[in-house]
Amino acid sequence: MILSIKYFGLLAEVTGRSEEKIEFSGKSISDLKTILFQKYEVLKNKDFQIAQDNELTANETMVTATEIALLPPFAGG
Repeated sequence: MILSIKYFGLLAEVTGRSEEKIEFSGKSISDLKTILFQKYEVLKNKDFQIAQDNELTANETMVTATEIALLPPFAGG
């Protein structure tokens, strides 16, 4: 499956991308993180969450959407 990955805030800065498409043959968010950490080792040291279908996910969540967002920490106010 082809995933459209969108990077926001600091994550876009450290990866040098705001968006990209990647081939994904894994199943879970954990599998996706493994691929992203191999491609962008700097992400290992960053705090972020992954959302699909506008909902935050956990590592064991199955990837079912083709659009994924990597979100840096944010504060409310």
